[in-house]
Amino acid sequence: MTAPAPGDIDLLYRRAGALAQEGRREEAQAAYLAVIARAPTHFGALNDLGTLLYNSDFRAAARLTYAEAVRHHPDNPIGRINLANALLADDRTADARAHYEAALRVAPDHPEAHQGMANLLQALGDGDGAGRHLQRSVRGRGIDALPYRGDGVPCRVLLLISAAGGNVPTRFLLDPTLFAVFVLPVEAHADDMVLPPHDLVFNAVGDADLGGRALDAVEAVLRRTEAPVINRPERVRATGRAAVAERLAGLPGVRAPKVALVPRETLKQAARRFGYPFLLRSPGFHTGRHFRRIDGPADLAAAAAALPGRALLMIEFLDARDARGRWRKFRAMVVGGRVLPMHLALSDDWKVHYFTADMADRPEHRGEEAAFLADMPGVLGPKAMAGLAAIAGALDLDYAGIDFGLGPDGEVLLFEANATMVVNPPEPDPRWDYRRAPVDRILAAVRALLLAHAGVNGG
Repeated sequence: MTAPAPGDIDLLYRRAGALAQEGRREEAQAAYLAVIARAPTHFGALNDLGTLLYNSDFRAAARLTYAEAVRHHPDNPIGRINLANALLADDRTADARAHYEAALRVAPDHPEAHQGMANLLQALGDGDGAGRHLQRSVRGRGIDALPYRGDGVPCRVLLLISAAGGNVPTRFLLDPTLFAVFVLPVEAHADDMVLPPHDLVFNAVGDADLGGRALDAVEAVLRRTEAPVINRPERVRATGRAAVAERLAGLPGVRAPKVALVPRETLKQAARRFGYPFLLRSPGFHTGRHFRRIDGPADLAAAAAALPGRALLMIEFLDARDARGRWRKFRAMVVGGRVLPMHLALSDDWKVHYFTADMADRPEHRGEEAAFLADMPGVLGPKAMAGLAAIAGALDLDYAGIDFGLGPDGEVLLFEANATMVVNPPEPDPRWDYRRAPVDRILAAVRALLLAHAGVNGG
C-alpha cells in the first residue's frame, strides 16, 4: 500500500482548519478524521479535532482525542495543556496537574500552562500558588482576536476577562457571525497597550468575591475608552455573596439569606451565634464546589478543614423543598432588565445543580420544568414575579442570573444573583427539545442588547 504524500495530507489538514474557521463543524470533523485515517499520529489533526469536539460539548470524546495526541507527541506542550484543561473542567485535578507539570517541564515559560496551573491551584484553594502562576501566565500577553465568521460589517467587542477566573461565560453569548471579539486578560493590560478599534466593551469579570483586583484593572481599561460598557465594574462589585444578600434582603417578595464572611479561626463562636443548620462555602467558587451543609457542631470542624480559604462564608439554609419533599432550584436570566426563565432543576438532594439533578431520567421533572419555561408567571405567582423584578432592578446589571427557590408563601428564596451564570444550549437529544426555544430567546435577547448598546444594526 502506498503511503499518502505529505503534501496531500497537508492540503487535507488545511482544508479541515478552514472549515472549522468558517463554523462548518460537521464538515470540519469529517475532514480531520480523513487526515487521521491517512496519518493516525498527525498532531495538528488530533489536537484540532479535540478542540472542535470540546467546543461542541462532546467533552468525553475531546479528552480521548487529546489523550491520543499526547500519547503520540508527549513532548508537545499544546496537547498536554489542552488535555489538562479538559480534565480540569471534569474536576480530575490530579490528572490535570500531571499534564500541566509535564508541559511546564518541556516549556517552562508557556503562558497557557501557567494559566492552567493557576486555575487548578485556585480551585484547590492555594491562592498564593495560583497567584505566582498567574503572574507568569500574563507576562507578555496581548490581545487575542477571535475568528469572525460573518459576511457583513461586524460589531466589534472588546471582551475583558480575568486570567484568575470568575468570568461571565460568553461562549454562546457572542455569536461569531455578528461579533468580532478581541479578548484582553485585564491583568496583562498596560497603559501603553494599543486597544483595537471597538464598538462595545463587555466586562466579563463577574465574580466580585474572586475578582477584586481584576475589577480594578477593568476600571483602568475603561478610563482609556469611550465605548459603551456591558456590566460596569462598580455594579459587579456589589454582587459578592454577602453584599448582594444584604442589599436584596428588604425587597418585597424576596427572602434573602443571612450571609457572613467569617475568619476560620472564629468559626465556632460565629456558628453559635448564627444557628444551625447553615451552609459553609469558600468564596469565589461555583457549581457546588467547596460547599457544605452544616447540621450541627459535630459537622463543623471536618467541613472547615476540607474547604480552602482564610475566611469562609456562612449562609443561612433556606428550605426550598416542595410539597413532595423535592428540592427545587429555578434559574432566571436578567437581560437588559428583562427577566427570562432559564431552567428548573429538581433533586432529592439539597445541593441542586442542573447537570447533576434528577432531570434526564425523570420525565415528570422535565414536565415541571417545561411548565415553568412555558409560563413562568403562572408557575411562580405574582409575589415571586414581583420579587424577581425587584432583584433585577436592584442589581442594575445589563446581564445577570438569579438562582432561587420558591417559598411556602410564594416568595423568592434567594440563593445567588450575579453575572457569572452560564447559558448553555441543551444537548442534541429529543428529551430536551422543550428547552431550545427558551434558551434561544435568552441568547437572542443578549444579541439584541449588545447590538443596541453598540449602536450597530444587526440586520
